[in-house]
Amino acid sequence: MNKYYWLIPILPLLGAIFNGILGKRAGKGAVTVVGLGTVLGSLVLAISAFFAMKALPDHRLALDYGEWMATGSLSVPFGFVIDTLSGTMMLVIAGIGFLIHVYSVGYMHDDEGYGRFFSYMNLFVFFMLTLVLGSSLPLMFVGWEGVGLCSYLLIGYYYETDFAPDAGLKAFLTNRVGDLGVAIGMMVLFAAFGTLTVGDILTKAGHMAPEAGFGILTFATLMLFVGATGKSAQLPLYLWLPDAMAGPTPVSALIHAATMVTSGIYMICRLAPVFTLAPISMDVVAWVGAATALFAATIGLVQRDIKKVLAYSTVSQLGYMFLGLGASGFAAGFFHVFTHAWFKALLFLGAGSVIHAMHHEQDLFKMGGLKSKMPLTFWTMLAATLAIIGFPGTSGFASKDEILYLAYLKSPALWVIGVIAACCTAFYMLRLFTLAFLGEPRDHHAYDHAHESPATMTMPLVVLAVGSLLAVWLGWPKAFGGDFRIEEWLASAVTYGQLHGAHGEHGSAQLALVLASVSTVLGLGFAWFGYATYRNGLAVAEARAAKFPLIHKVLLNKYYVDEGVELVLLGPIRWFGNLLWKLFDVIIIDGVGVNLPGALARVAGDFTALFQTGRVRNYALSMALGAAVLLYVFLK
Repeated sequence: MNKYYWLIPILPLLGAIFNGILGKRAGKGAVTVVGLGTVLGSLVLAISAFFAMKALPDHRLALDYGEWMATGSLSVPFGFVIDTLSGTMMLVIAGIGFLIHVYSVGYMHDDEGYGRFFSYMNLFVFFMLTLVLGSSLPLMFVGWEGVGLCSYLLIGYYYETDFAPDAGLKAFLTNRVGDLGVAIGMMVLFAAFGTLTVGDILTKAGHMAPEAGFGILTFATLMLFVGATGKSAQLPLYLWLPDAMAGPTPVSALIHAATMVTSGIYMICRLAPVFTLAPISMDVVAWVGAATALFAATIGLVQRDIKKVLAYSTVSQLGYMFLGLGASGFAAGFFHVFTHAWFKALLFLGAGSVIHAMHHEQDLFKMGGLKSKMPLTFWTMLAATLAIIGFPGTSGFASKDEILYLAYLKSPALWVIGVIAACCTAFYMLRLFTLAFLGEPRDHHAYDHAHESPATMTMPLVVLAVGSLLAVWLGWPKAFGGDFRIEEWLASAVTYGQLHGAHGEHGSAQLALVLASVSTVLGLGFAWFGYATYRNGLAVAEARAAKFPLIHKVLLNKYYVDEGVELVLLGPIRWFGNLLWKLFDVIIIDGVGVNLPGALARVAGDFTALFQTGRVRNYALSMALGAAVLLYVFLK
């Protein structure tokens, strides 16, 4: 069976090619079969490969398909590696990706670009699988760049509008900044280790001691982290992700749940032994993650667009993941990737179900009372909401509080920031849930026409809800009386090639329980605060906003970061570009370089035309005068 595992990423690629070229002619039925069938085939092969890897003693299945690039001392193989880290990600991408494809059948059914949409979705899955399975950094980089391209295509899917292409371009350009960091980091790693094969880098890193100060590995890992801030939307390169809501809702779920935005976290986990050799980089990762978690969570407190709230929630939750990684909790950070994949995909698809029922209305202030109209969506969204706020017993509780515990061991200040962000999360998620499903409807016209979504949309919601609740089985922390299975499961991958065991500090169970109790009580308190504020409508919230108008305005306008970027960065660049255009292009190149010679030729032609009278005696006189001048010159 091993010889067919190369088809895991290739099947979605074939689906993308078919739907992109023949989809319009073949019809929606064929597009659906190919679009879903190729991802399902990839999922079946991924499950087979996962269990084949699991059966091996070292939990590592290497698939080598020969040499890809060779020049001088550089030799890059073309191959895939399936281990506990990439294997788990592979299942998440193919599994949740398939559910989102199924959901898309109902959501995009009436769209004219049905075949184009599924072509882009299949292509995205291909590149994402290439990213996580690649055995070398260049092959990972192919997937890395590919998902950036697909994000541009999917976010800008509604290309006839003004906002969608702009949002797609914003995502593409922002990610280019981060991608430059990845390229630099790869080159520095090659200079340090003499190879770009991930396994060889990790093996050599296992024989090195951590850097005492700022060294070559610190520089390399910081450059890689710059790339991670782009793909995984951390400060300051987070700006693209909220605008990515311009794409269809299934795109939001695919990009924001378990795939593209987790690329940066996956890369750091993949290169964990290298990052642990650079303590400065680990500190930067932790503090940037904590700052992002709090910053984005405060913005989510007052947003009205249901998808924008979830977008800033994603940015905040990604900050939590980086906080865990920076605290050397690679298993904890990745576990939050895993749990977040389930409940955030569910939240986005549930929001899409609401938007679909409300005739594409996305304003939370125009919703309300949908519980009776959409019972399946209501209960599945409730499961996801409880998970994301860290309700005791849910998967979100286990992953979030494990991260907070490790953050406290690194720095109590990091724990405080994380807890404040968690309280904000609890507030805005209960705010979203209450405004959408509870209370009285605020737009009776939309409410009267609301209805439960079709089975193709609700079935994925149920599966994701079950996954959101059962994911806790993999990660109930030991400090809470459980067996943190995922830490042991990922150990062979995140410590590959190391001479010593796992990373991280270990405190006491009592401390973990106290910290978890404090954060949980505070989180539940703010969840109740969110519910109580909006359960009877908007009056209470509007009164509080009136008391603090400046704070409300700043948060509503997202700290004016976009305006600041426009003023400080984009405005001067645009002004300088216009200067170059008008001065160098219009005046110097077009004016002096192109138009001036033509004008001189015309003037010279007009001047000589004065002598072209058509009279023979004038020509004879001119010849005589010319001859006289020549005689004078030569006989002088």
